[in-house]
Amino acid sequence: MHKIIRFNSVVMVLLAVCIFIYPAIRAMLDLRDPALKAPGTPNVAWRLFHNLTPQYEKWAKARVTQGRAEAMSTENVSGTEWPLFGSTFYLWGVENLQKAWDAGDHTAGIEPRVYARDAIIAASELVIDPKHASWVKQHWGTNYLHHENVFYRMLVIAALTSRAKLLHDGAHLDLLRNQVESFALELDASKSGLLEDYPGECYPGDVMAALMCIKRADAVLGTDHSEFLQRALRGFTGKNETRFHLLPYSANADSGIPSSDSRGCGNSYMGITAPELWPEQAKKWFALYDQSFWQKNATTVGYREYARDIPNTEWTMDVDAGPVIAGHGVAANAFGIGAARKNGRFDRAYPMATELVATIVELPNGTLAIPRLLSNVSDAPLLGEAAILWQLSMQPEKGFPVKTGGSIPLYAYLVIGGLLLFGIWRALAAVENFRAASRPAEDLIPLPKFQMVLWAIFMLASAAAFLTHHGLLALAALIIGAMLPATKRKKAPKGTEGWPEETAEVQTER
Repeated sequence: MHKIIRFNSVVMVLLAVCIFIYPAIRAMLDLRDPALKAPGTPNVAWRLFHNLTPQYEKWAKARVTQGRAEAMSTENVSGTEWPLFGSTFYLWGVENLQKAWDAGDHTAGIEPRVYARDAIIAASELVIDPKHASWVKQHWGTNYLHHENVFYRMLVIAALTSRAKLLHDGAHLDLLRNQVESFALELDASKSGLLEDYPGECYPGDVMAALMCIKRADAVLGTDHSEFLQRALRGFTGKNETRFHLLPYSANADSGIPSSDSRGCGNSYMGITAPELWPEQAKKWFALYDQSFWQKNATTVGYREYARDIPNTEWTMDVDAGPVIAGHGVAANAFGIGAARKNGRFDRAYPMATELVATIVELPNGTLAIPRLLSNVSDAPLLGEAAILWQLSMQPEKGFPVKTGGSIPLYAYLVIGGLLLFGIWRALAAVENFRAASRPAEDLIPLPKFQMVLWAIFMLASAAAFLTHHGLLALAALIIGAMLPATKRKKAPKGTEGWPEETAEVQTER
């Protein structure tokens, strides 16, 4: 029993250092990175790329081989969409880092497209894997690649364009060309300038992203859709705007009329895609978004998910917005970092990035604990980290003025300070437990047999989770197990309260 207590104490000290103290120190160092305040690639993005790439390659290959996606229901949004969306985020992030390398930033030590070659192939193959299209086939039938289906077709164009730009291997160019031409013709012929993602569901932000992908594909295919892209602006202006003169979250694809108000997650997404399509209009949109949705309070800053006059929206949750906390949308702010950087607004990007750096909890092995926990553990465990890689590697669009400024919000200091203090407290408590292990078991542990059974269960659960590649679950079980057996403090004899423990024990013997 005493050996187990000492073992658990050592484990708890190591966990306190790795999960609380190290991430806090790492975050404090990252907050000093000038690339958070101005154009450049932050060191946290380069570290994330180095750690995430081999994991993404392994996960994407295994996911395609397993064929798990083929049997998924259309109701399982995170299980069907997120693996493809995350793969596209990863590819876009690698593209950004390759541009940084080409511009002279060789922090990585090895060219991104060389280091990530196998991961680039694996991610792009996952996106176009027919089994991963099973859910859209249920919506659109066998003609799913040539009718509406904006979201999926956008991802196909994006993934194959990124692969072609990075690897120049000529893979799947016929499919890429087919999708670019067919989508452009169909959208140009539409009444409103919009098409549906799913039957009865149209999200203008996805249509705009598809247009950006077509423009990027032109550089690969040698095609020119510039006139079509200028005409495509009709889908997002005039009667298709909301009361804020911004994109609606959703709309009627036939009429173009908004079916919802403007929302933060859609506007932040627009802030990333629009600058490449219509620079002057994009500047106006971002200014309106910032004016209507930026929020600052005593501890935090960031973008709201819903307008202030919409009731019951301060604390809510959905699959696109993520958690909405005191009005702030998690997705709106995660993508808002990239949107602000893309628009040259580092006075907005910097404080949001510092909040992100404080929150991600970067472990010593490079894993970002909180994004990993917020992702779909079974179907898209790397989505959060891929999205962060994309956002933090974003650079201002050419011709956009850069505005610096902003400060670190109190929230970042509170989180970092809380992690550090809690870690030190747990480490000191573990040291005290180690010292107390010399006391008799009956004085040390309440219900010793029961606690030993619990300890064994959690340790076995940790081992099983580790062997099945559920690292964070293994870590959680290990933490709980390391806190068992729970010990009790030895009461000092009457009249010795406040004495040092050694003196009280001597007095007891007398």
